[in-house]
Amino acid sequence: MVSCLSIFAWVADAVTDRHTQSFDEQLMRRLRDPARLSEPVGPEWLKGAMCDLTALGSSTVLVLFVLAVAGALLARGQYHALVFLLVAALGGMLLNNLLKPFFGRARPDIALRLTEATSLSFPSGHAMGSAVIYFTLAALLARLVEPRALKLYFLGLAALLSFLVGASRVYLGVHYPSDVLAGWTMGLGWALLCWTVARYLQGRGSVEPEK
Repeated sequence: MVSCLSIFAWVADAVTDRHTQSFDEQLMRRLRDPARLSEPVGPEWLKGAMCDLTALGSSTVLVLFVLAVAGALLARGQYHALVFLLVAALGGMLLNNLLKPFFGRARPDIALRLTEATSLSFPSGHAMGSAVIYFTLAALLARLVEPRALKLYFLGLAALLSFLVGASRVYLGVHYPSDVLAGWTMGLGWALLCWTVARYLQGRGSVEPEK
């Protein structure tokens, strides 16, 4: 948790001082045809695949995942786990909405964008939201299984989904790489903070034990 927040602070400081701007722009331009910046590199199907992947970090999809798991927790009578999920999800959303105007970073050059994006750029809401939600859901699922391999599978899947969402945002030209890195680290840091508090309360007997 501390490492994630430290990396975020380092990236935020570098972005504020514009130390990452040259690297960010060079990397994004490498993903475009030099003669036509509106044309991405790679096979024709890759753009569609990236649009599909980026949807996994959209508010609509993430809310659907949260509601689906929330319903299962409600049916199982795990009310404290339900509260934990909602606090992690809503808190992460609120935090991102506070950070964007605080840093006020504009989106990349419109010529690089392959999809529409109107909000501010730093940190990436898709990257942060996917890290918060997928790691939180993975942690909840890991509580329900005994084999260590399954626990690691859920966490690995969460990491993979978060990575793909963040990478798609850079490929589609709507976020700088530093936006995505900041979103990943802050999202994971927030999820870990929520999980640490939940485990502490569980240890004190304030929430129900694992079922």
